[in-house]
Amino acid sequence: MASKINHVAMQSGNYAVQSKFYESYFGMKTSPDGKPTRSICIGDGYVGMNINPRRPGRPGRFDHYGIQVDKLEEVVDELKSRGVKVLKRPTVRQFANCSTHDPDGNVFDLTEAGGDNMKDVYTHNDWEQPRTISHFGLRTMHAQEMAEFYTEVFDLKPTNGPVPDGAYGLTDGRVTMMIMQWDLDDYADTGIVGPGLDYLGFKVEDMAAFQNDVEEISANNPLIAPSPVGGGREGAARLEMLRRSSIGAFHMADIDGILLDITE
Repeated sequence: MASKINHVAMQSGNYAVQSKFYESYFGMKTSPDGKPTRSICIGDGYVGMNINPRRPGRPGRFDHYGIQVDKLEEVVDELKSRGVKVLKRPTVRQFANCSTHDPDGNVFDLTEAGGDNMKDVYTHNDWEQPRTISHFGLRTMHAQEMAEFYTEVFDLKPTNGPVPDGAYGLTDGRVTMMIMQWDLDDYADTGIVGPGLDYLGFKVEDMAAFQNDVEEISANNPLIAPSPVGGGREGAARLEMLRRSSIGAFHMADIDGILLDITE
């Protein structure tokens, strides 16, 4: 069954400013029918990004992703047959009919193609732009088994593009999920982060032009300057870990510290 990775979502303590970060550096557009008191919805013409205000008990992070399917009922039945729970979501959401998880507990949303809640930045190919969400990294306890799960349930295909050593790259034809094995030993020289989403990847039209934009935008508006990456011994170790587990030539972080992997 054909599927599309149709949205990503994050929790942010600076959600309104965070949206300006992605608009400024990557040209993402704001939903014309959004509810800014609830969240900020932006997109690249294919993937919608939901930036939610951080609420008590919720960590600020790259939080979850969403998958669009052709026949939602069939997918829900398949998930339940595998012992996976599915939770119906409120109708006000423009991007998700249900929330669920894979067998390792990685949470994601589901929506049906052509549904009434699919509109604005959560529809596909409304516009073309040179800088787009292209991939993301997921660290999980049983990487091979999770790669098989997403292949069997959602018919994601092995990517023809580059994949980090030891990872499984699955794609819907445009966005790639890099499924990586979580291992405590990887954090020996840096702060330990549990299994879950690790980084968000963007493709840009020209790396030199993008890096020039980063310098210029940062100088013009320090409020949306990227967070420093690689500082100190532990920071350097974390940056090296990101480099060997991603495919980009340039790495940065947004204002909340979410790691970004940039490829040309």
